[in-house]
Amino acid sequence: MIIQTMEWILLVMALCKVVLPYPTVDVPLNSPPLVKVQPRHVHLALGESPNSLSVTWSTVNKTGESIALLYVDGKEEQFKGAAKQFVDGGEKHLSQWIHKVVLSNLKSSHTYRYRVGSHLGWSDVFEMRTLPSGENWSPRLALFGDMGNENAVSLPMIQREVGEGVYDAIIHVGDMAYDMADKNGVRGDIFMDQIEPIASMVPYMTCPGNHEWHYNFSNYKARFNMPGDNRNMFFSFDIGPVHFVSISTEFYYFLNYGLKPVIAQYTWLEKDLTSVDRSKHPWIVLFGHRPMYCTNKDRDDCTKFETRTRTGLPLINWWGLEQLLMDYGVDLAVWAHEHSYERLLPTFNRTVVPSPDMLQPYSDPSAPVHITTGSAGCREKHDDFGPSHPDWSAFRSTDYGYTRLQVANTTHIRVQQVSAEKDGEVIDDIWIVQHNHGPFKVKIVNNEF
Repeated sequence: MIIQTMEWILLVMALCKVVLPYPTVDVPLNSPPLVKVQPRHVHLALGESPNSLSVTWSTVNKTGESIALLYVDGKEEQFKGAAKQFVDGGEKHLSQWIHKVVLSNLKSSHTYRYRVGSHLGWSDVFEMRTLPSGENWSPRLALFGDMGNENAVSLPMIQREVGEGVYDAIIHVGDMAYDMADKNGVRGDIFMDQIEPIASMVPYMTCPGNHEWHYNFSNYKARFNMPGDNRNMFFSFDIGPVHFVSISTEFYYFLNYGLKPVIAQYTWLEKDLTSVDRSKHPWIVLFGHRPMYCTNKDRDDCTKFETRTRTGLPLINWWGLEQLLMDYGVDLAVWAHEHSYERLLPTFNRTVVPSPDMLQPYSDPSAPVHITTGSAGCREKHDDFGPSHPDWSAFRSTDYGYTRLQVANTTHIRVQQVSAEKDGEVIDDIWIVQHNHGPFKVKIVNNEF
């Protein structure tokens, strides 16, 4: 009897426990879940003034605020910006809010801690170091293209080197995530998470590639805020003694979006190159996605004689860029697209242009030096080389990897190719020495010079 009574007591207690009300929190019904307003995809870019940076991030829901908090010398400084809604062009029309804040009047060569967000949620605290002021210093950059969400072989090495303070900036030469628009933009979201450990610490500078083409490059335009770009997808910036120029080669291939961008970029590029003060910025480095030259066997445009970006649009041969590179003395042209690495001798019109010392082709070269660095790693794997090996192709490799650029001074630049397959071994290493910065004198006449 006692046992049966105890069983009834326990049953009643259990039932009472089930129906007892839980403590409640007074949350407004229209308050969005915190996870939807938490900042993500934090990345930096150079600002339009020498002492500024822009920081960009994303939230799924609208937050009503775009704030960056800067911590320096025990004080907190607040910067405010704005956000725009981005709706992906896929069938689900997923949306997010892209926030941008400009950090101005920053001290040069200074380490800052910062976080971004709103009163609804804040990011982790990141650390960044601003660039030295002026032109008299030696920038170090990593350059690569064609890095995807899958098979991003070079990414862990770059992440580690950025954390070690090896680089002052990163240049991604087009083709990101493979593709940012894939899976209704979700692959792009994941890719932005992947690069955050890099891009939250140093400026992550970009240009578009063919894999950004979806919906008129809308994912690229929304996610990356470059200085002076205004969604045109071409711009320039200065780091130390180098004037960098970012162009879109894709205008020449996606003519379904119109001819106007080709003309606008060409006009802007000539004006920009004309304006460079070579006494302050003796080096000019131009980067765009599709190369003018390559020796791969995939039958891309660069495997043919008349590359569109080099000689102009088919039939009319207008707005080709190679002559501009010669006329304004562009020292180094960096490309990607081919999933390999290739270094050219100083070349113009598919012909090696001899330097003063034939045994030192990169000493006072008389034409631009072209580098293709599209082997960072993506799901399309490698692009092999063809059997022919023109004399203008000096070195080539299909190893996954990336390029280091070290600007020693006004006359010496070092270019190294790092193999991610060989544990960071430098597989190519050259110095470009130029004592006479300025226009190269060679011109095309009837496809000869």
